[in-house]
Amino acid sequence: MRFRIRPVETSFYDLFTRAATHLVGGADLLARMLDEGADRAAIAAQMREAEHEADETTHEIIRRVNSTFITPFDREDIYSLAGSLDDVMDFMEETVDSIVLYELDAFPPEFANQVEVLQRATRLTAEAMPRLRSMKNLEEYWIEINRLENEGDRNHRRTLAHLFGGDYKAMQVLKLKDVVESLEHAIDALETVANIVEQIAVKES
Repeated sequence: MRFRIRPVETSFYDLFTRAATHLVGGADLLARMLDEGADRAAIAAQMREAEHEADETTHEIIRRVNSTFITPFDREDIYSLAGSLDDVMDFMEETVDSIVLYELDAFPPEFANQVEVLQRATRLTAEAMPRLRSMKNLEEYWIEINRLENEGDRNHRRTLAHLFGGDYKAMQVLKLKDVVESLEHAIDALETVANIVEQIAVKES
């Protein structure tokens, strides 16, 4: 029979939940960038602050790993999960920042669908993180994230087809493509988070 020694300290789970909650806020800020008449510079400033707070949470997780003798699961998995959550926030901040830098105020219609995919995926991720405590009821999470990532891939292809369809000037295509790619990377990073959670759950089962 295999026994596992579990630490009484549960702050890792709280920190992962906090990190995922940052992502929900970031996705909502990104969605606000698409509102007509939105103060995009102000939203970008809020996103930078949100990204800074997310970084602080990531650093706190790393500090906790380095100062804890027994971690709730493998240290490498903790590092990977923390880093992947942070990657999502970085890509969202990059998307928002690029919109402001390129002074974009019009987007392909598929872009809004892609932002909705991102919002749904961040909410699912935030709902899943507390379940790391028990490692139960997580399978539906990573299956749905995979489905959303596939939906995001389809949106991405449609967006690119629209951009290169002749309705946009060449310079506008380049600017919008940068933004579209950053958003795609954020959704891909959310799938990476789900894959890491699945790996952890399999190891711990």
